[in-house]
Amino acid sequence: MTGHIDPTREIFAQFRDNDRPGPIHMLNLVRLRAAAAYPDGRAATGAEAYAAYGRDSGPVFRRLGGKIVWQGGFELMLIGPQSERWDHCFIAEYPSVGAFVEMVRDPVYREAVKHRQAAVEDSRLIRLQPRAPGQGFGEAG
Repeated sequence: MTGHIDPTREIFAQFRDNDRPGPIHMLNLVRLRAAAAYPDGRAATGAEAYAAYGRDSGPVFRRLGGKIVWQGGFELMLIGPQSERWDHCFIAEYPSVGAFVEMVRDPVYREAVKHRQAAVEDSRLIRLQPRAPGQGFGEAG
C-alpha cells in the first residue's frame, strides 16, 4: 500500500481556490518510515529526515506567519483502524491560504520538502477553519 505523502494537483487547486479571508489550521498526522527513502540512497532514519525537514522549512514557515497551535503524542486508536499509528500529531496555523501557498512555492521550502518526502510513510493533512469552541459536542462557540 502506498501512503499519502503529497497532495494531487487537483486537490491543491481546490485548496488554493478556496481563498476565504482569515487564518487556516492544518491538522497534520504523520507516520514515519523506519529508514528514510532518499532517491540518492543516503542513509538516515525517517525521524532524522523529518527533523531535517523541520529544521530547514522552519524559517520559511515562521517568516510567513506560521505557528504550531497544538501538538500531542499519539497513544491509542480508540475508534478507527487499529493498524494506524501516528508519530507526529499537530495543528499548524497559517494567517491565510496565500501564506500556505507561498510557503510551498518558496525555493528553500521546496528543497526542505525533499526530506519530508523521504521521511514519511503515510500522512493526513486536513484543512480546517478555526472556530471558537462551544460548550459541548457539535457546538460552535
